[in-house]
Amino acid sequence: MSRFTLTMLFSLLSVLGINAADKMVEHVHPLCWWTGMRNTELQIMLHGKGLGTCDVELRNAENVVLNSVCKFPNKNYIILYVDINNAQAQTFTIALVNGKKTVVTIPYELKNRENRRLGSFDSSDVLYLLMPDRFACGEDKASKDKMYKGMREDTWNRSVDMARHGGDLAGMTQRLDYLSELGITAIWPTPLLENNMDEQSYHGYAITDYYSIDQRYGSNDDYRDFVAQSHAKGIKIIKDIVFNHCGLRNFLFEDRPADDWFNFRGRFTQTTYKTGAVNDIHSSQTDRTLATDGWFVKTMPDFNQRNKFVCDYLIQASIWWVEYAGVDGFRQDTYPYNDFDFMRRWCEALECQYPGFNVVGETWINNNVGVSYWQKDSKLAYPKNSQLKTVMDFPLMSLLTSVVDEETNDWDMGMARLYEYLSQDIIYADPNHLLTFLANHDTDRFQPDKDKAQNLNRYMQALTLLLTLRGTPQLYYGDEIGMYANKSVNDGALRQDFPGGWSEDANNAFTNSGRTELQRKYFDFTKRLLNWRKGNAAVAYGNLTHFAVHDGVYVYSRYYEGQTVTVMINGTDKSTEVRCSTYDEVLPAREASDVISGKSVRLDGNLRLSPRQVMVLEFAKQ
Repeated sequence: MSRFTLTMLFSLLSVLGINAADKMVEHVHPLCWWTGMRNTELQIMLHGKGLGTCDVELRNAENVVLNSVCKFPNKNYIILYVDINNAQAQTFTIALVNGKKTVVTIPYELKNRENRRLGSFDSSDVLYLLMPDRFACGEDKASKDKMYKGMREDTWNRSVDMARHGGDLAGMTQRLDYLSELGITAIWPTPLLENNMDEQSYHGYAITDYYSIDQRYGSNDDYRDFVAQSHAKGIKIIKDIVFNHCGLRNFLFEDRPADDWFNFRGRFTQTTYKTGAVNDIHSSQTDRTLATDGWFVKTMPDFNQRNKFVCDYLIQASIWWVEYAGVDGFRQDTYPYNDFDFMRRWCEALECQYPGFNVVGETWINNNVGVSYWQKDSKLAYPKNSQLKTVMDFPLMSLLTSVVDEETNDWDMGMARLYEYLSQDIIYADPNHLLTFLANHDTDRFQPDKDKAQNLNRYMQALTLLLTLRGTPQLYYGDEIGMYANKSVNDGALRQDFPGGWSEDANNAFTNSGRTELQRKYFDFTKRLLNWRKGNAAVAYGNLTHFAVHDGVYVYSRYYEGQTVTVMINGTDKSTEVRCSTYDEVLPAREASDVISGKSVRLDGNLRLSPRQVMVLEFAKQ
């Protein structure tokens, strides 16, 4: 139920003579629900002044069964559990009564499920991570100022790194043609839900309402329209959500039902950030508790996910967005900080309702052993099982941003380090369900400074590796035009505005004419590789075969149902000769097409690679 709907309801109640309803009912969550769901029990939370002093009746409810009414120390809450197993689409009434007096009535809608596609993302996709506040603005200044009115952080200032800059859903929607041309197949925006905090909440990770898009970006309907228009262009949408913590200004914390809804009973206790304690067989209980139950920062209270009511609330909030907007997957923030058993239950609930639905968890751990622990069916976690299908390969990110700067030898430098890391993929239950990337919104950009951004070959090598190795690749907005930044100033500097996203920008990198010569080279190379990868089963699903580095050259191949792609990378600053016969098992023919140059290549004898050259050899299907 939106705030607009509640306002109309309160006006109607006033006409009916039911006084002060608008002062009583503040939140009804979920806003609505759907029939035909696998789990037929629905939690409905009512929040408002003194609601917990009332009794509850369901009126005009056909086959909606009231299973239980739960009350809390804070009398501003009631939680209902209703069973809708045999219910059809309808609007029934939740009546709050005091003796024989009806205090307030609340209409609640059960809808028929829409006949929309429910796909998900996988290793055939390339995700495009963007920060909505920094990507593009589709509203004029007067409209934008109006959108900020009434919010705690009620101004925007593009000259301040940590302030809001004014990007929105309209701007993102207007740039869908650009993203389609580039060749990405899925968009991952950082959280768009309301962050009505006092300051510095432009990033979106301090959620204050799990059922409302932040009005500075637009409305719930605007988000649903963005998803629909993305789908019309063949682009999937990954919704970024946060279960570990919420914003300090979330009503669930400011006016919490009970202290046990939050860890340490709502008192700030800092996490150690040392989540390795969760899978460390030697760790103390103290370290494990502080890692998972401690607050991420002082302004983000940590949910107690062992509380049944919290669990049900968060699970339903995520399912609501799939039904309402038709999103194609979730990215879950700070995954190892959450309660293991709750997150397993969440993954199972999604799989039960949407078989094949994919979730990627932020597993920011700097070794593959630690990352692999969190993946579904990990042998390291047995007998526990996270049920989390996709984890983030942070160790590979570190390698891809460093090996391209080193002179490769045959043992421990450059591509030899990458070969060594990939040879350990046995640690993963499913190496194809890894999210791979060169950078994200929390790390240095792939190009950390202007000097490195001038080196296009550096990017060409890294992007080729990213798009042709195992896993699901993710780009960070601006990678495709060589944007650069590092964390030496602050995180805001990593999240700079995309040039051309605002009408006052002098240069518009969303257009070919608005790009510099170097930006065009970045964009054209990225576009060529992304559009080639789209629909290429060999690099999406194929087995990976690689060879130990020899004379500074790394060779690997992807093979799937008769389709072969073989990559050769010279990791040195000198020209070198490759003896093709050494790699006969991944060269199914003596002629191939080089995707990078567009030329035909003969593989009869020796093949010459210039310094830092990359070849992506595509063979006719056998």
